[in-house]
Amino acid sequence: MLFNCQNKEKKTGCNLDEKPMQFITVLGIAQDAGFPQINCNKTCCEAFYNAEESKKLISCLGLLDLENQKKWLFDATPDIAAQTQLLKTHLDNNNVIDGVFLTHAHIGHYTGLMYFGREALGGNSIPVYAMPKMKTYLENNGPWSQLVSLNNIDLKRLQNDSTIVLNSKLKVIPFLVPHRDEYSETVGYKIKGQNKSALFIPDIDKWNVWKRDIIEEVKKVDYAFLDASFFKAGELDRDMSKIPHPFTTETTTLFENESIETKNKIHFIHFNHTNPTIKDSHRLKDSIQNLGFRFAKQGAIYGL
Repeated sequence: MLFNCQNKEKKTGCNLDEKPMQFITVLGIAQDAGFPQINCNKTCCEAFYNAEESKKLISCLGLLDLENQKKWLFDATPDIAAQTQLLKTHLDNNNVIDGVFLTHAHIGHYTGLMYFGREALGGNSIPVYAMPKMKTYLENNGPWSQLVSLNNIDLKRLQNDSTIVLNSKLKVIPFLVPHRDEYSETVGYKIKGQNKSALFIPDIDKWNVWKRDIIEEVKKVDYAFLDASFFKAGELDRDMSKIPHPFTTETTTLFENESIETKNKIHFIHFNHTNPTIKDSHRLKDSIQNLGFRFAKQGAIYGL
C-alpha cells in the first residue's frame, strides 16, 4: 500500500496508526546529475528557472523501521544533506543515518559519502555496505580512503545474492546487474519486510542483457523501482548506445501483455533531465500512467 502522510509529529512525521512501522520512502527521483542539470539551457531545465517546475533531488530511497528506531539510505547522493534531513521528519533517532547501501561508483550514487568526512559531519563509523570492487575502490582512492582511515565510515562487504539481516523485520539482498562498471560492479537491491518486498534497480544497461527475467522479478515483489533514465531513443544529442539504459518505452512494451496488477508494481525512477516524465505533470507521463504504470514521487511512502 502507498501511504501519504503529512507531518504531525516531530519524530515520526505522522501518527503511528496511520504510518506503517517499517516502510520505504522516496527521497529523490533524478539521474546522477540532478534536475536542473549543469549548463542546460534547453526547455527541460528552463522550466525550473522559470519557476514552472520544482527541483528534483537525485535518485535515492530511505528505509525506516520506527519500531526499532533505525533508518537506512539506498545510495549516497550529492543531495544527501537534504535527504537525511527529510528522513528526520519520519525518525530523529540522534543518528544522521544508521547505514548506507551503495549500488555502484557513478557520481549520483556514492559521492554523497564526502559529507561524512572531516570537512563536514566528521562521522563516526557510519556503516556503508558495498560490493567487493566498490569496497576496494573506496579503500584505495582518495578522498574516499580518508573516510576509512579516519573511521568516518565502516565499510561492510556485500556478496551477490547474500542476505543482510537488519533485524527480525527487515532484510536486504544485493544482486548484480549489467552496467558500465568502470570503477565498481553494479547491484540492485531486494528489500524485504514482514509483509511486502521491493526491488530497487536505478541503473542497468538493458533488460535483455541481464541474466534474470525482469518480468518474473517484478512479479515476485510488491514494488519495483526501475531505471527510467531516458524516455526513448534519440533523446540526447550524442551516441546513446554508449550510455545504455532501458528506455521507458522499452519497459512499457516489455510489460504490455502483463496484468494491471503487475504493471501497478512498477514505479519508474532515476530520470534524466531530458526525460519529459521527470516533470510533475506531462501528457506522456499521463499516457504511461493510463497503461497502469506508476512514477516514484519524492515523499511517497511504501509499507513493508
